[in-house]
Amino acid sequence: MLDVIGLNPGEEELYRSLVQLTTARVEELVERLRRPRAEVVAQLDALRGKGLVLPTGPEPDAPLRPLAPDVPLGEALLRRQAALEAARAAVTHLTEEYRAGMRRHDAGHLVEVITGARVLRERLRDVQDGARVEVLWFCRANPLAMSGEENVEEFDALARGVRYRAIYEREMLLEPGALEDLERGVRAGEQARVLDRLPVRLAIVDGRTAICPLVPDRDGGEPTAAVIGRSQLLDALLALFESHWLMATPVRSSAPPADRAGDGYRPDADEARLLSLFVAGVPDKSIASQLGVSRRTVQRRLADLMAVAGVDTRPGLAFQAARRGWI
Repeated sequence: MLDVIGLNPGEEELYRSLVQLTTARVEELVERLRRPRAEVVAQLDALRGKGLVLPTGPEPDAPLRPLAPDVPLGEALLRRQAALEAARAAVTHLTEEYRAGMRRHDAGHLVEVITGARVLRERLRDVQDGARVEVLWFCRANPLAMSGEENVEEFDALARGVRYRAIYEREMLLEPGALEDLERGVRAGEQARVLDRLPVRLAIVDGRTAICPLVPDRDGGEPTAAVIGRSQLLDALLALFESHWLMATPVRSSAPPADRAGDGYRPDADEARLLSLFVAGVPDKSIASQLGVSRRTVQRRLADLMAVAGVDTRPGLAFQAARRGWI
């Protein structure tokens, strides 16, 4: 097993025998291994050169003892790993060159079309498992292939440091359990925002792969999606996401907001969560369900916050909450 770092099978067996004996003379090793003496001597010389064997004294026939293998073999292993990493990087670069060349001459290498909810679900899971930097989502109502609670890959990716930015269509938050799923994702580190309407369903991973359904939802039947590689089309989808991200309303978790300089009032955790859902346009009834209170309690708390903000309308409260950094 150690031949990959320069220790051939004969040398490995000889070293293991010496480890078992603790110390041994050449003749003992010849007898134990039943090999020609010249072969054993040559292998011992090789082990000395690799820093694995030393004589116990200055005499020519002094017994030999093994040295710990972690330092000499560890250095060889690190060199091997560095070489493998360099080779892997070279293969990755060469693969990118190949794909770029194929895309210039064959559009089939730019866009892959996949069909079926199961296939789409598996592809979404695969690209998230392979994510290293960032995943972007357009989350529309009535998911085609994978609901929020099914997307366990997101939490694995968040745990290994992948950033998630998701924009939710407001209608989606009215679906049963949707607010709970959103809150769980935000607590895990997802950055979430809400818009009235999204133009398409979309997932983009690491700025290199996008998945976008091709058939409108209303057409029914099996979903068909395009898997898009690096290209001007992907650049356009990235720009589409960023433009909608700027327009969308942030959704906060129930964690308390940070203090704001110059602001004499700081909403507590429940108020911050209430304001976040309110500004996102979630109806009072859904907010009440999410917070575990009555609709009347939601209305009363909003009225109290309006009084603190010095406004008498809900749009005024939304404006003041954003201006004062309450959300």
